[in-house]
Amino acid sequence: MAALLALYLILVVDRSVRLVATGEPVAIGLGVALIVFPLIAAWALMRELLFGIRTERLVKDLEAEDSLPEDDLPKRPSGRPDRAAADAEFDRYRAEVDAAPESWRAWFRLGLAYDASGDRRRARAALRRAIALNRQAA
Repeated sequence: MAALLALYLILVVDRSVRLVATGEPVAIGLGVALIVFPLIAAWALMRELLFGIRTERLVKDLEAEDSLPEDDLPKRPSGRPDRAAADAEFDRYRAEVDAAPESWRAWFRLGLAYDASGDRRRARAALRRAIALNRQAA
């Protein structure tokens, strides 16, 4: 997907430069708009790629310490964890963060618990917090 988006961005920027080069006011406006939107898309793509890279680095750190939580929750046919079982284990990870709010490890495990419970928005927020704490500690 990233490669396709990069190709799309190249083609759109090419078209926008051609529109701006015409000198027509309407074409210049369209060309500028076509430049702005791909820049926003490129920023969003880079942000997501960096999030993935940083998250993967934290996973490797936890694996090296042997402190990743076990993936022993029962699974639905789709492969996602059973929500009731994930919710039952969630309190343990929330308590871990409450006990050590500056621990990136606790926040990371809480993010995994949120994800298992189906709350992607909070999972990403907890993982971002873990990344920030890890970067502060480094």
